[in-house]
Amino acid sequence: MSVRVKICGLSTPETVEAAVKAGADYLGFAFIPKSSRNISTGQARILAQGVPSSVLKVALTVDADEQTLDEIVEALKPDILQLHGAETPERLMELKARYGLPLMKAIGIAEPEDPLKAAIYRDSADLLLFDAKPPKSMAGALPGGNGLVFDWSLIAGHRPETPWMLSGGLNAENVAEAIRITGAQAVDVSSGVEDAPGRKIPGLIEAFIRAAKAA
Repeated sequence: MSVRVKICGLSTPETVEAAVKAGADYLGFAFIPKSSRNISTGQARILAQGVPSSVLKVALTVDADEQTLDEIVEALKPDILQLHGAETPERLMELKARYGLPLMKAIGIAEPEDPLKAAIYRDSADLLLFDAKPPKSMAGALPGGNGLVFDWSLIAGHRPETPWMLSGGLNAENVAEAIRITGAQAVDVSSGVEDAPGRKIPGLIEAFIRAAKAA
């Protein structure tokens, strides 16, 4: 079974089409105002029209309130909510009850003990995302999509009960090695398929998906 691939931070019909055509399994749409990849609910409606039902739409938010999430869910009709903030297991259970959607919880990784923090989401998250935790000294850092790679050996022997996905500084050149070291069965990319913050390139999307699926 080939590795599943998520292309995150999509913002144009052209790149959505490129990702779908290249075989992406998940498409991520960012609703984070300070991000260069942020989209409005109006844009979300348009972009969602180009996504076939076989490809899962993921709405990425950070500590969003109910009003914001209501608007996002109504516009995008996502298949998964990705939570990239400080959401607690209790918060996840509230959102699951409200929307009835699968939840993906991001876990920042920088130290050996970080992967262990995923255990508290065992009963509330349907999917985990292991991503690089930005250092406190990094000015303007986003919760994810910073292009940072963490030490993959930190999760090499970690096998959580919850299905998980690998993210953090991946690109077409390093994704095969990342999969080999971590055993990841799903990978997520954003900055690794851009030539500038927020500007996805169809050729880079295709190259990444090809490399990940061949790993």
